Amino acid sequence: MGDKFLSPPVFAAELREISSRIKEFREIMAISAIDMARDIGISFETYEQYESGALDIPISVLYKISNRLGTDTTVLLTGEGPRMDTASVCRAGKCIQVERYPGYEYSSLAYNFKDRTMEPLLVTLDTQKSPAPLVRHSGQEFNYVVRGKVRVSVGTRDYDLEAGDSIYFDARLPHAQCALESGGADSAQFITIIQE
Repeated sequence: MGDKFLSPPVFAAELREISSRIKEFREIMAISAIDMARDIGISFETYEQYESGALDIPISVLYKISNRLGTDTTVLLTGEGPRMDTASVCRAGKCIQVERYPGYEYSSLAYNFKDRTMEPLLVTLDTQKSPAPLVRHSGQEFNYVVRGKVRVSVGTRDYDLEAGDSIYFDARLPHAQCALESGGADSAQFITIIQE
């Protein structure tokens, strides 16, 4: 997938591939689309748009879908299963990258490790893009700012963090991150570790 943001045509094609894999897994497991929507806690209409590729799938929903399907998010993202069970190395610029929202680029740092209990991601935020909508998911989340300034909204509070700062929070609360202008930089980065 390279080490750059996905261009819109590639992103649309990638989204269709992910949506197609989700539908294929769901059908193999004989789960109706209505049951899937109910099981992951979203409306049937929204689920249909995710599965058809008409609507981008938030990363939190992707985790719920993979859990319901009993598969790894890596399989849904790439079509291949993780292979490592002792250690998995992710070289700089070589990790699986997905732009799940405009302005949010996720690099999966442990995509090739089997049976992960945590999901570490390197997130790059574009300072010129509007923040993504608030999301919720089960479990807990840790964010560590690597570069720039990041505003982390959790519940009704905002926390402005700089490089070296971190936050740990209950991911069941509505939350989001956005890059803040900092010395002319056009992006900020943070590592998030999600444990559901």
